[in-house]
Amino acid sequence: MRTPAQPPYPAHWEADVVLRDGGTARLRPITPADADRLVAFYERVSDESKYYRFFAPYPRLSDRDVHRFTHHDYVDRVGLAATVGGEFLAVVRYDRIDEDGRAATEPADRAEVAFLVQDAHQGRGLASVLLEHLAAVARERDIRRFEAELLPANTRMAKVFTDAGYSQRRSFADGSLHLTLDLEPTARSLAVMRAREQRAEARSVQRLLAPGSVAVVGVGRRPGGAGRTVLAGLLAGGFTGPVYAVNTALPEGATELGGVPAHRTVADIGAPVDLAVLAVPAPRVAGAVADCAAAGVAGLVVLAAGHDRDEQRALVHLARSHGMRLVGPNAFGLINTDPAVRLNASPAPRLPATGRIGLFTQSAAIGIAVLDELARRGAGLSTFVSAGNRADLSGNDLLQYWDEDPATDVALLYLESVGNPRKFTRLARRIAAAGTPVVVVRGGRHSGGLPPHGHAVPTSHTPEPTVSALLGQAGVIEADTATELLDIGLLLAHQPLPQGPRVAVVSNAEALGLVAHDACRAHRLRPLDPDGLGPAALPADFGAALATALADPGVDAVVVAVVPTVGETPGAAADHTDRLLEDLAPALHTALLDTGAGKPVVVAQLALDALAAALTARGIPVYPSAERAVRALARAVGHAEWRAGAAHSGHVPAFDDIDEDTAAELVADAADPRRTVTLDQAATHRILTAYGCLLDTFDAC
Repeated sequence: MRTPAQPPYPAHWEADVVLRDGGTARLRPITPADADRLVAFYERVSDESKYYRFFAPYPRLSDRDVHRFTHHDYVDRVGLAATVGGEFLAVVRYDRIDEDGRAATEPADRAEVAFLVQDAHQGRGLASVLLEHLAAVARERDIRRFEAELLPANTRMAKVFTDAGYSQRRSFADGSLHLTLDLEPTARSLAVMRAREQRAEARSVQRLLAPGSVAVVGVGRRPGGAGRTVLAGLLAGGFTGPVYAVNTALPEGATELGGVPAHRTVADIGAPVDLAVLAVPAPRVAGAVADCAAAGVAGLVVLAAGHDRDEQRALVHLARSHGMRLVGPNAFGLINTDPAVRLNASPAPRLPATGRIGLFTQSAAIGIAVLDELARRGAGLSTFVSAGNRADLSGNDLLQYWDEDPATDVALLYLESVGNPRKFTRLARRIAAAGTPVVVVRGGRHSGGLPPHGHAVPTSHTPEPTVSALLGQAGVIEADTATELLDIGLLLAHQPLPQGPRVAVVSNAEALGLVAHDACRAHRLRPLDPDGLGPAALPADFGAALATALADPGVDAVVVAVVPTVGETPGAAADHTDRLLEDLAPALHTALLDTGAGKPVVVAQLALDALAAALTARGIPVYPSAERAVRALARAVGHAEWRAGAAHSGHVPAFDDIDEDTAAELVADAADPRRTVTLDQAATHRILTAYGCLLDTFDAC
């Protein structure tokens, strides 16, 4: 009797997943080659968990059990495992059954399901994510419901099923709890899946941005080089955890580099390492990742460029299969200004000031430019991620993190492509509607979206006008340049949204007031006549005019335009300018606080950099021209209008001549998840007819 051939391995069921604590795991089908892994896994499970799984003491698996649990036909019997570093952390399986609970084959559409999770890894969300993926596999194999038998004391596993969001029924018989889950996705099950995804991805970013310890791999023995630069930045920024240097050529007996403990490998450190910054050449990155994997590092930043797509995929696979998230390759690094962390894991020479802006960029050059501009304007940020080729960590992950980060009031992103517009817009809409504006500038949007030389990022195949329309509908504010990105971000991070387009202009120069007035009209705002204070205006005059404008119910926002005054004598002009520098910022800030009107104020100033820093420190954004101030204000007005619309959900109109149920049945009958389906003319006609299209040809509808 010949042994049945092993069915083809369903590689498309493999997946890298992010778990509840931010770690990662590899999900894949179980194969006959996993026998030893399964036995080792079972030995690490407690007797209590085994009892819950088998309803009886079951200290070890028999040879027959091992064969049954590792040999599957991937149709009627399927087993999946969650692995890290090749080790099983959890397993799940289904067996197709008939209505009487006996083993069955197609067309039976139900299956019995069971889990087992290592005790040390319970609470990480492994069972929930395995159930989510096994349900997708079951639907692909025409299984429509799961059944499970649980001991009443197994409350943790019962909660996994209950919390999944599927329609379910439960009953008690013979001392056990019987659950039946309908696997058709529901609004609640989709919401549960997205909430799980959001928590997991946010936590994975949080682990990167708030590590307990950092190792810099590739620290040279002499000053200079990327490793030394990153190490110096960590120390100068005052990182609050331990820092280690790693150099594979460390001389025998050497124990220190750059003022921190030094080792030849990460594994030699002998203490937990939460984040490793790999400052080594591209050919050595894979080896460094493997070293970090062996040492149990939680996250990686890869600075080196020069990896092609296949090499990037291999790096991500290696990192994720060992529970690590990866930033890069070609990354500039991570920054977190939280006083409890003070992380500068980048080549940036200094830790920026603490602020309310979160910044994500693919381009290191853009990141450097924005950081420099923030410093020049006296502003700060909460967190910064420069992900380079974003082979793993992407802007979507940062949106998930910023959604629940109390330190971030506005999210700024510089993207060289939008790889998954549907997910990006879904996330952006959610956090923008919740009160965190999302501002995006897309590099190359007018040049075909080609990535810069050296990058190997996936580009979106969605046409440019379609992407812009999707972003606009999701409430994303699109900026044209990195400079405008920061202009908008500074306003949204520090000022309330305007309630309308009516703008008061206060200025000490008639010409500058008119420039601001015309800029408002060009951007479809409604400017009031400028309040000309005259060239001799003192700070108190500006404060009084601002207070009057803010108290006016016909004003939604104020532009204050300031210019140095040329007096009758050079000495008089210099003296007047000095008084502006010393007293104008406090006067404007006092007027803003005293009025309490909740209206945005922006300042356009010419050649008064000291005033700019003083105002920025008080939360009033300053711009070097009236046009830039007004343009940022106009974007804020547009976003406020979107927010007002998003707060009132619409409704789907009902039409008597539309039969959605019939149309859905026709589509379901025609669909086949295993292949691309092309509808013939008759099938298309039936579907269109169900949607109220009464036609004899395809020329109308």
